[in-house]
Amino acid sequence: MDAPRRIIHIDMDAFYASVEQRDDPSLRGRPLAVGGSPQSRGVVAAASYEARVFGVRSAMPMSQAVRLCPDLAIVRPDFARYRAASQQVMAILRSCTPLVEPLSLDEAYLDVTDNLWSEPLATTVAKQLKARIREKLQLTASAGVAPNKFLAKIASGWRKPDGLTVIAPERVERFLRQLPVEALWGVGPVTAKKLRAIGIERLVDVRSADAALLHRTVGSLAEWLKRLSVGDDPRRVQPDRPWKSISGETTYAEDLEDAQEIRSEIERLAQRVAASLEKKKLSARTVTIKVRYADFSTVTRSYTGTAPTRADGEIAAQAVALLERTEAGRRPVRLLGVGAHGLVSDEELPPAPESLPFGP
Repeated sequence: MDAPRRIIHIDMDAFYASVEQRDDPSLRGRPLAVGGSPQSRGVVAAASYEARVFGVRSAMPMSQAVRLCPDLAIVRPDFARYRAASQQVMAILRSCTPLVEPLSLDEAYLDVTDNLWSEPLATTVAKQLKARIREKLQLTASAGVAPNKFLAKIASGWRKPDGLTVIAPERVERFLRQLPVEALWGVGPVTAKKLRAIGIERLVDVRSADAALLHRTVGSLAEWLKRLSVGDDPRRVQPDRPWKSISGETTYAEDLEDAQEIRSEIERLAQRVAASLEKKKLSARTVTIKVRYADFSTVTRSYTGTAPTRADGEIAAQAVALLERTEAGRRPVRLLGVGAHGLVSDEELPPAPESLPFGP
């Protein structure tokens, strides 16, 4: 067997809110939400830890957040500043190792088995990274150290904020036995409910589950859950992680009821996604749309074509055709989204067939 890797997962603490509090001293120590206005049906993009005490969470309607915390300070997001701060964080991480795999603006995996600091202890590396982020950027990060990505990501969230949790190889089994089934990668509330219905409460319960019953319950996810339940995650840190999807969505200040307006919005979102594909030199096999109605019920539809494309006309046409499979226009709509999935780069596309000459 390969020797255990030394993997670190760095997760910035309440990143957007922390950047705002760093840059505006009047916001420090106050409950703060980054997002849209409660009057225009804005959504919380991030909440400070002071706001989380009141139950304010990301993706929550801002109007609900204000009801939970009447003294909530609200600022509109400034993604240019967050991207700039993220680039500084990633530069600090890359000063230690080139094996950095960003997952988003505020989190990344690092493989420090061999590193530029010649530091044999991953715990020491994690402590130094946290210290550099604090000293240079006046921000805090939580870190998880473990033999693989699955465990490192769980560990980074164990003692937030400003936490450090280390799972040494000899402690893996003891750590796994503490975890509920929701800790498994890919298990959300719906899947967790299905697993609990067949008697799987803890992560380790997956090990003894009947294989056929588990497969009927979660389908192709079953084999992966079995591996994770024993702490087996062979995925490597990929510094140039390929794009898996590109999407765009809009929540509207007022419900859309006119079918033509809804169609125009879907076309606009599709063209925006196509422009992103063009910029990144990617093509999509699958186009999806998301429609959230006024009562917050949400439906998705998808179409997979015979060949990948990034042509804005094709993607828009596919998105509009998918829209016809919803009740948009017959029911008020509060959110629309378009996504591109199954992405392939230009280098991965099959070569175009050679043209055949005319005549004999």
